[in-house]
Amino acid sequence: MRLGAGLMALLAALVIGPGVVAAGAQSHAVSGQEILKLTQQYVDAAPKRYVGSPGHDAAEAFIKAHFAPEVAKGDFVDDRFTARTPIGPVTMHNLLVKFPGKKDGIIVLASHYETNYPLKDIHFVGADDGGCTTALLIALGQYYRTHPPQGYSVWLLFDDGEEAIGSSRMAGSDQLYGVRHIAAQWSGDGTLARIKALIVADMVGWKKMNIDRETNSTPWLLDDLARAGKDTGHSNYLFKNTLPIDDDHIPFKDRGVPVLDVISYEYGPYDASTGDYAYHHTAEDTMDKLSATSLQVSADLFLDLVKLINQRAAA
Repeated sequence: MRLGAGLMALLAALVIGPGVVAAGAQSHAVSGQEILKLTQQYVDAAPKRYVGSPGHDAAEAFIKAHFAPEVAKGDFVDDRFTARTPIGPVTMHNLLVKFPGKKDGIIVLASHYETNYPLKDIHFVGADDGGCTTALLIALGQYYRTHPPQGYSVWLLFDDGEEAIGSSRMAGSDQLYGVRHIAAQWSGDGTLARIKALIVADMVGWKKMNIDRETNSTPWLLDDLARAGKDTGHSNYLFKNTLPIDDDHIPFKDRGVPVLDVISYEYGPYDASTGDYAYHHTAEDTMDKLSATSLQVSADLFLDLVKLINQRAAA
């Protein structure tokens, strides 16, 4: 993703253990503490997971291992494709997990899972940028496995090649490889017409996380995000900043799909020398920057968004 501005709001509602929250707080269907643990496990298993690397293979294996029941049922898809990149043809993999619902229609929850290729020679683990959102989707999948969707189907899309290959800054066609591929594929096979909403998770684990009002998102989904903030008591984590961002939702927006980018682009102090935030696309994007509280907020918002989208259909 690219572009951002501003500083972040402070945190609230301290999570104190797996499935346990501070006195007086609500219980949570998905635990932020468990998402944080999953993030650590993922980063340990695949600290460098840029395309074409052994770590990328390890990242795919990590995700697939957490969806063994869906693999057995045929609800796990490895969408393998070859992307044309500045370094030549590169094999990439979108990983898709399907949780069938009872109504015709699909809500897609998406996150990229790889790290930035141009940063392969530094110790870049992408704890916030791809790491924690991969863990978030895994945790949401574990929830939907035991609580099957009663409305629209929920699909989890772990997309590949979000980051640029030829430069650390995304530009033109050197970005969003996985989603561009699958959006075109779904347009051709009719899947796109069944998607009621596509929601991207990106960089939502920072201790000072505040989710942007991202103006490339569909207005009614931004309204639902605001409503989810009220429903869950997390409104103070939303909309301190308003800005457009190029992210994994754009190829779907361009094809008419309702989209929402749930992102806190501002990550660390602003660095005027680079024109970016201090932890973004640097070796400073590490586990110590994350908190279970921010991940709890993100999980609560995603679950409520799915509920709200289904309620719209019933209204």
